[in-house]
Amino acid sequence: MKIIVDAFGGDHAPLEILKGAMQAVDTYDVDIILTGKEAEIRRCAEENRLQLRRTRIVDAPQVITMEDDAKSVLRSKKDSSLGVAFQLLKAGEGDALVSAGNTGAVTVGATLITGRIKGVKRPAIASVMPSASKPFLMMDCGANAECKPEFLCQFGLLGSLYMQHVLHVKNPRVALANNGTEPTKGTPTVRAAYDLMTAAPYNFVGNIEGRQIPFGDADVVVADGFTGNLILKTYEGVAKVLMNEMKGLFKKNAFTLLSALGVSGGLKNMKAKFDWGYKSRWSRPTAPQTPAPLRMPSNRRSGFCKTT
Repeated sequence: MKIIVDAFGGDHAPLEILKGAMQAVDTYDVDIILTGKEAEIRRCAEENRLQLRRTRIVDAPQVITMEDDAKSVLRSKKDSSLGVAFQLLKAGEGDALVSAGNTGAVTVGATLITGRIKGVKRPAIASVMPSASKPFLMMDCGANAECKPEFLCQFGLLGSLYMQHVLHVKNPRVALANNGTEPTKGTPTVRAAYDLMTAAPYNFVGNIEGRQIPFGDADVVVADGFTGNLILKTYEGVAKVLMNEMKGLFKKNAFTLLSALGVSGGLKNMKAKFDWGYKSRWSRPTAPQTPAPLRMPSNRRSGFCKTT
């Protein structure tokens, strides 16, 4: 498999991007195509003694910053590291694209340069997040601030497929983020989405309130991008507050420092649990299942994810 990597996407590019790419080579046995300023990439690798194994570099003279307009990937900066990466993906030179850069530009490039899968109405940002029991997928986390009911219904299908084929969850539970569990709660859009998802060919378990999300009551949580991004950022903020409070508590005096030594093993396990992609028991499934693929029925036959 060949992974195209935007070497200048992200706050700590290109060094951290190069480190991650080489870790991917060792961990996943993949080939890498780096896009960006070739001379700077090679200089950074040499200065930090990084050997770029199984890697090809495609020169791209420009960089899309976090402040740039999302559409710059199509026009003023189409020869940027991200723009070139999408052009390579469209040309079939890679199997996937990774970028830690401008989210809006990534969404625009994925939609208008590479193109959507036939039948998919809108792309969505999906984030795998930890819970008290196991990881779940939050979708959408920011690509679509406003959604039609059929978009939300399709997010449920896409999320269900991801959880089956990537995290090997059998018959994943799909829930719709709402301000109550009753079908009558929520905005008109959310209520209409509920009706569509009830008839959809996946395991829809109904609405889910924000307080239940961290307990792992669903494997896929569907929301519009505005709501999903708020849930994601709140999750991150609460976790940081709790960890800082715990650190302060253990550093209070000599006795609390001794107490910290006694529970250090448990704290490390908890940290690994909530950083599920790194040294976590969830990050490498030991017995992958091979689920039957879900197929999107024709709208004419079933009315699936289509409002009347």
